[in-house]
Amino acid sequence: MDAFYASVELLRRPELRGRPVAIGGRGDPNSRGVVTTATYEARRFGIRSGMALRRAAELCPDCVFLPVDFPEYRRWSRRFKAAIATVTDRIEDRGIDEVYIDLGTLTGVRIDNGEAIAREIQRRVFAATALTCSIGVAPNKLLAKLCSELDKPNGITVIDEHDVPERIWPLPASRINGIGPKADRRLEELGIRSIGQLAAAPVDLLVRNFGRSYGAWLHEAAHGRDDRPLVTESEPRSMSRETTFERDLHPSRDFQPLAAVLAGLCRQLAADLQRRGYAGRSIGVKARFTDFRIVTRELTLPAPVDDEAAIRRAAFACLKRVPTEQRLRLLGVRAGNLAPGGARNTGFGP
Repeated sequence: MDAFYASVELLRRPELRGRPVAIGGRGDPNSRGVVTTATYEARRFGIRSGMALRRAAELCPDCVFLPVDFPEYRRWSRRFKAAIATVTDRIEDRGIDEVYIDLGTLTGVRIDNGEAIAREIQRRVFAATALTCSIGVAPNKLLAKLCSELDKPNGITVIDEHDVPERIWPLPASRINGIGPKADRRLEELGIRSIGQLAAAPVDLLVRNFGRSYGAWLHEAAHGRDDRPLVTESEPRSMSRETTFERDLHPSRDFQPLAAVLAGLCRQLAADLQRRGYAGRSIGVKARFTDFRIVTRELTLPAPVDDEAAIRRAAFACLKRVPTEQRLRLLGVRAGNLAPGGARNTGFGP
């Protein structure tokens, strides 16, 4: 979906169409929140997801800031996914504003490589929501994800394996989903900036600098190869809770208020797990520092847990491993490797 949160807000505030609008936190640019998404008009000023609201206001003083409204976004998310389901039930849900769709079994898909079906999906989504979406049609999930970003908003990009050298290789390596800022910086240090340069890099060079698994994946991804299947089951992989602080908290000097926040997040996460009938085998914490660097620490438990005390003990064990050189802007707790609840454990191992 195109600038989904912002687009939903414009349905309620059509007078803001054409203006720079950013969604984040409570909508106060003087708060500690970050931008969740922004209209394309705002993006022209350099406003991006994850940017501090204060920085966004500096870049565009005329930008309109609105608070996030997740219940409303989830309502519209259900609508656009229901519209897609009228075309096919082969859908992998990737969150509130994105899905993968398997078009391979649909009649007529081979005639134009799926472009007509993609346009029909756009039409049905717009008819149901008055919102636009951009679609990438490709032989696999990696290429489809990449292509869905090439012609926003309301675009359709269709490629096959033969198009990779001409259409994909000129793009920056960071456009591949899975190459983050840290890996991108390391690639630049190696003189690799484009996907084509990454494809031409010797595999042993990538393995030597990024490890066997990730280095081999970089080579495959640069050539547009991806054998991941569509995952249509709706079982969640993880659940999490997080909060952004009104003032930065130091991991050591502000430990008491920080501990109170973490305990509250653990309580909320335990309630979420029990309400939905899941338990987590791994518990982790996420911390964002004042320079927006994010670190995560995780603990794998002997058995899945869903009770507050066990989650809290594991989370605090993880918090002790978070660096203490800077203050924190955000703290979160996550339960991963979820399994259906039932056999509950109230402790964790050494």
